Amino acid sequence: MEREVAVRKEKNMNLPSILELLQSGVHFGHQKGRWHPKMKPNVFIERNGVHIIDLEKTLESLKAAVDFVSQVAQTGGVVLFVGTKNQAQAIVKKYALFAGMPYIVEKWIGGMFTNFSNVSKLIKKYKTLKEERETGALAKYTKKEQVNFSKQIEKLEKLVGGLAELGRIPEAIFVVDAKREKTAVAEARKRGVKIVGFCDTNINPEFLDYPIFANDDAVKSIEMITRIIAEAILEGKNRKTEQN
Repeated sequence: MEREVAVRKEKNMNLPSILELLQSGVHFGHQKGRWHPKMKPNVFIERNGVHIIDLEKTLESLKAAVDFVSQVAQTGGVVLFVGTKNQAQAIVKKYALFAGMPYIVEKWIGGMFTNFSNVSKLIKKYKTLKEERETGALAKYTKKEQVNFSKQIEKLEKLVGGLAELGRIPEAIFVVDAKREKTAVAEARKRGVKIVGFCDTNINPEFLDYPIFANDDAVKSIEMITRIIAEAILEGKNRKTEQN
């Protein structure tokens, strides 16, 4: 029990201060006309027509999300990172790779969770073609055929490149913008996949299992929250290694 408390204290020490959240613009919500009424308890104030997120609530929600993803990783589970908006793509890919988790940054694949067998076939095709190109197995084909294979690989890279090691439906997803990724959220809810993600003032927090009340547009905010989630996953993985 003492060890568990110590681990939790160490984990929460990695969380940002209120000042750091402010400096990253985590508190800026949307204009009041775009808000979701169910976010009212998490709004601190309205300033110049813009809702300001209560950063105490942000820290509480972030702690809950950190504990959850860390536990998922500790038990060998998978967290799929999803962020297809322009300012999130590079960040999501960087921290998914850092945490050793799959990611989608180009476009959500319809049926990703509800028809995973088809997605698995695409992943297998991508891995096979890529391996054959790397080993020179495609050299036996004509130049035109090789060009066609290269185009297929390029297309599949964008579609499932971040899913190459995903062999099953993940235990959870981490989404940057739940409104933009509404199909991913809907599929996850349908299949019982836990949803962790940014919950800006225009989002219904009830759609997420672990909403993190934060600005989902500002690059600094996206960077900070995504990094913290990735670090929590790594901590969980490390504890799993220590136990084995």
